[in-house]
Amino acid sequence: MHLKRLIIAAILLPLIYLYITILAPEYFLFLLLLAAAAAQYEFYSMYNVRGALRYAGIGFGSAVILHMFFLGTFSADLFIFLFLAIVTLRLFLRRNPSSALHDASSVVTAVIYIPWLLGYQLYLRENGAEWIIFLYGCVWASDSLAYYIGKGIGKRRLYEEVSPNKTIAGGVGSIAGGTAGAVILKIAVVNSIPLSLTQAAVLGMLIGIVTIIGDLVESMFKRDAGVKDSSGIVPGHGGILDKIDSMLFAGPVLYWISVIFGLIK
Repeated sequence: MHLKRLIIAAILLPLIYLYITILAPEYFLFLLLLAAAAAQYEFYSMYNVRGALRYAGIGFGSAVILHMFFLGTFSADLFIFLFLAIVTLRLFLRRNPSSALHDASSVVTAVIYIPWLLGYQLYLRENGAEWIIFLYGCVWASDSLAYYIGKGIGKRRLYEEVSPNKTIAGGVGSIAGGTAGAVILKIAVVNSIPLSLTQAAVLGMLIGIVTIIGDLVESMFKRDAGVKDSSGIVPGHGGILDKIDSMLFAGPVLYWISVIFGLIK
């Protein structure tokens, strides 16, 4: 399992780096659309949302990302329209009112949880591809150190009811990995972004904390749905949602903090 994880990472990481840094922002938009659609499909499979509602949810998710890319923002009106459209579809697609709230709320939740949160990466990308590399690198360092420290010396459970395998030692590893990863990235990879080493370390530490929360939130959903992985599409890693769960929380947090402190527009 460890070897498989390393092989997949060794193949994907350079490709993702080149894809993000060399190609135009429109290609990054396409990457987010593809990742969001795949992750939403997995989420709807977990919650047994099928047929037209599933594909309507994926379509609305794509519309949200496109709206954020071309208009640079989103509004409450878009969310209201999404809600009205989903409940109206549920009303006429299935005459039986049983599980109506489950069906509608699952569709709406997935749109907010996946494409809407992913869309914040578009705002980071507007300020340079280096911000995306910084985000992905910090999250990867957090996840990796959390995994290996947790497996190696982790004893005490972090949140057993939601994720029995996660330990306090792994949580500390996540924070340490995010902090160290941010400093290394600033020095060796993305030194052009306007960050001091102290600022990079603080951002990395916060990403490490948020990474844990994002991971636990997806674990909560999976445990509720009664599944171990969102899918098996990535050998040794689970599904697409399993790979981006931390990004979903880390992206918006990095953007908000960077804007508050005037690091990006």
